[in-house]
Amino acid sequence: MLGLGYGIFYYFLKPADAPSVLNASADKFSTQPFFAAKLPNENGINQSLSQYKGKIIVLNFWATWCPPCREEMPELSQLQQEYQNKNVVVLGIAVDEVSLVKAFTQATPVSYPLVADENTGMGLAITLGNDQGVLPYTVIIDTNGKVIQTFFGRISKPLLERALAPLLMHL
Repeated sequence: MLGLGYGIFYYFLKPADAPSVLNASADKFSTQPFFAAKLPNENGINQSLSQYKGKIIVLNFWATWCPPCREEMPELSQLQQEYQNKNVVVLGIAVDEVSLVKAFTQATPVSYPLVADENTGMGLAITLGNDQGVLPYTVIIDTNGKVIQTFFGRISKPLLERALAPLLMHL
């Protein structure tokens, strides 16, 4: 009976702002390939991702064709604006073509940096725990470059704020 109750809760009543659980093995993911990467921004200018070392990173993998990805972008923009002075950066990696990202940002501006590469982007997502190939996929990386938490699917600002709170206490 208890198992049935848990099953009903987990599959039908689980809060909407919790699209996934903490990946218990998040500490096994290496951020070395991420920090070694150079990806083009929406204007085609290569950006070294090592520039984000020492910051708390909310890394969001997305694509222009992904409705949940586009839905969460206003909240990610708000998070960037509110937390940028607290050593937090939101960074979007589009698993998409640069030209499509440029067209998207002209129609829908965002307040955080974006880079794009269809192949490298998904490769980085996989090295950071996205073994399901799901978009959106979000990774929280601490100031030491350690993966703290991962989220499959659409996230929300309150969910991210809860994940960031313990990291901000140590600054």
